[in-house]
Amino acid sequence: MTPLEGARAWVAAWSDGWGRHDAETIAARYALDCTFRSHPCRPVAQGREGAGAWVREAFADERSARFVFGDPIASPDGRAAVEYRAIITATDGAESTLAGTTVLRFDDTGLVVDHRDYWAIIDGDSGLAPLQEAAP
Repeated sequence: MTPLEGARAWVAAWSDGWGRHDAETIAARYALDCTFRSHPCRPVAQGREGAGAWVREAFADERSARFVFGDPIASPDGRAAVEYRAIITATDGAESTLAGTTVLRFDDTGLVVDHRDYWAIIDGDSGLAPLQEAAP
């Protein structure tokens, strides 16, 4: 599987899993021995189980989310980057906007071996529009 195919499969799994709060669908896209960094300043989760645990923990604080993923940008050496944006409604009803980019590295089968997220979050709903802008 090419890095672009792996990235598209990753986007599909996150889109399906996040929409249903199904961490197992997402975790299945990660290699058994992957590394998962949800933010540069947070601890590293190890393995598919660690990635799944992080996702389950994040979902526990969400009532719902509307989100969009950009088209993956892939490199022949197994790396890809995917921009995303989400409007998250927390369990207490508060809304926030999450925007970020995930940098991924894939093995030959298309599973993620390294996941690094870079994101920011603000209070309120600032929309999903930035990913919908036309390229120059």
